[in-house]
Amino acid sequence: SDRFNDALVYAHNLHRHQPRKGRDIPYIGHLLGVASLVLENGGDEDMAIAALLHDAVEDQGGLPTLRAIRRRFGARVARIVEGCSDSFTTPKPPWRDRKEKYIAHVRKAPADVRLVSAADKLDNARTFVADLRGIGNRVWSRFKGRKDGTLWYYREILAAFEEAGSNAVVKELGRTVREMERLAGDGGLRGRTKRY
Repeated sequence: SDRFNDALVYAHNLHRHQPRKGRDIPYIGHLLGVASLVLENGGDEDMAIAALLHDAVEDQGGLPTLRAIRRRFGARVARIVEGCSDSFTTPKPPWRDRKEKYIAHVRKAPADVRLVSAADKLDNARTFVADLRGIGNRVWSRFKGRKDGTLWYYREILAAFEEAGSNAVVKELGRTVREMERLAGDGGLRGRTKRY
């Protein structure tokens, strides 16, 4: 509907100067990828709109942006966006603390939040796999968790999604995380509880 069109323009305007991390690719590509995964896996329009806006609060203005999303797109969209955000402040809290809290949150999150969040993680994991194939382990320098922390996070968030209730997106995320591990030369699910 027109709401989706409005959300697409709004998301583009929020992120228009933001590239994908370490790449010369407009960020809107990621947002469209997540929205596509949501729609292809049973998501409705509110969920697709939330997919377009899932990084708006974290990356583009914090709680004032969340309030603007609630006014413009409704309470459900805002709730899903909030449920996909691991921080609301600048600077962000320490990386490991944020990720641990978000993993715990996912285990209790409603199904609509989990679908959008899992689609986000799947789109990001696919980018990791493509970059690992293209530039190898140099990709880890782009990320605060580096190799060990990033692999830890993907293993743990995958486990949280699986415990909360799997779906086609979560299953594909599992396959993609295993491919990340293989390309990274990592030994699989060992070390899940190790701190990095």
